[in-house]
Amino acid sequence: MTAPGATPSSMPPGIRRAMVTICSMTATIMQALDTTIANVALPYMQGSLSATQDQINWVLTSYIVAAAIMTAPVGWITSRFGRKRIFIACAAGFTVASVMCGLAQDITQMVLARLLQGVFGAALVPLSQSVMLDAYSLQERAKAMSLWGAGVMMGPIMGPSLGAWLTEAYSWHWVFFVNLPFGIFTVVGLLIFTDETPKNTALRFDWFGFAALAIAIGAVQLALDRGEQLGWMESNEILAEFIVAGVGFYYFLAHSLTTSHPFIRFELFRDRNFLSGCIFMAVMGVVLFSTMALASPLLQNVMGYPILTAGILLASRGFGTLISFMMVSRLMQHFEARTLILAGLLITCISLWFMSGWTDQTGAIEIAVVSIVQGYSFGLVFSPLSTAAFLTLPNQLRTDGTAMLTLMRNVASSVGIAIVIGQLTEGTRRNHAMLVEHINPFNHALQMPSLRSVIDLSTNAGKAMMERIVNLQAQILSFSRDELLILIFILCTLPMAFMISSTRASLQNRTAVPPQAAKD
Repeated sequence: MTAPGATPSSMPPGIRRAMVTICSMTATIMQALDTTIANVALPYMQGSLSATQDQINWVLTSYIVAAAIMTAPVGWITSRFGRKRIFIACAAGFTVASVMCGLAQDITQMVLARLLQGVFGAALVPLSQSVMLDAYSLQERAKAMSLWGAGVMMGPIMGPSLGAWLTEAYSWHWVFFVNLPFGIFTVVGLLIFTDETPKNTALRFDWFGFAALAIAIGAVQLALDRGEQLGWMESNEILAEFIVAGVGFYYFLAHSLTTSHPFIRFELFRDRNFLSGCIFMAVMGVVLFSTMALASPLLQNVMGYPILTAGILLASRGFGTLISFMMVSRLMQHFEARTLILAGLLITCISLWFMSGWTDQTGAIEIAVVSIVQGYSFGLVFSPLSTAAFLTLPNQLRTDGTAMLTLMRNVASSVGIAIVIGQLTEGTRRNHAMLVEHINPFNHALQMPSLRSVIDLSTNAGKAMMERIVNLQAQILSFSRDELLILIFILCTLPMAFMISSTRASLQNRTAVPPQAAKD
């Protein structure tokens, strides 16, 4: 009889690798979906759980904070206890926590279940990437990272659409229950098809370093998530959270640079490709999630699309990403990773330029085409970036590296969302005040008979109609400015792409190393 968790010797390697890939992908998609799938269900959950607006926001905040804190120690935990064991435990825990979310009867139970989801879900993306990197040879890494990247990027893109459909067709509970079959499949597949990695029982945990970093990351995430609601620096809570974050980061860095066994393995950042990967992963976190945060309210609040229609239009970006992932592994055979990254970011800038001109009159076809192009550009960046980041990184640092990349993307996405939503809110107020200045008796356009027959400012109905028009135009201007802000941010980061070394030269050098030496 085969031992539990062992791989049957009669199983062809190709089938085994395919199953490892599928299980890794389901784990990735589950976690990536849950970063956005619950957003559209919040109004329904609020009534069902008898929660206030501030309380229901903790459904999102608790998950984000827990996942951000627990991403950092993934490398140490897997080195100490073994990757397979931790992967299975996290997949099982995430599935159970999802069921607990769906069964929650009040806001306290929901927040506690979401905390557990974040704790267990934090490791799923970095561990799935680490497993995929081990399952494929150097020459096949581009294909592997294309498959893995599809799950990472499709989850957040498809989350709102799937969440809207499940909520409309069934109930908000199914936003969480949908994870159950995928979770069971993932756990069983990992038990059967994956191998355990060596365990280093001599490792000691840097509790002080972890505590300082966890406090800092948690405080930053809380401030970013709640800042827009509380008025940013006008709120004592936000000021306190930023002070706590600053103190936490200071103690973490001071401790890490003076101890012999720091919590974060800083030798990761000696690898130029990995350092470049961290920078551009942060860029992608900002761009991907901030554009998503803008697209949904733009389509629903400004253009007036129903939630399901808006979801379909948003899903078109995922279609473009899939096309890109199907092509990028072949493109990497002919082009350098840095070339594809530059091309992808430039195409993203072009799509943002078009999006900055969108109004309430923009047609669905233009929205879908631009979204597909933007999704294509994301895939053109993400896969070469993931491949280049690990091309020259030593194998023993791989899991720590995947955890660090995930942490960088998550923190950067929170920063990006906070900035664009804050700018959107403040910009709408400024634009509204500017436009209202022109609503006066000296504006000849308002005196035209054709306009006065529709909008009579001497009546309450006319004033209300004008207020709606001004508010709509103020929002359109603010959305346009946010898109241009993201565009300028991307342009400023483009020169850093030349930090990435030649991937083809690095690949040739590594494949030229004798097999035993490469293994060592």
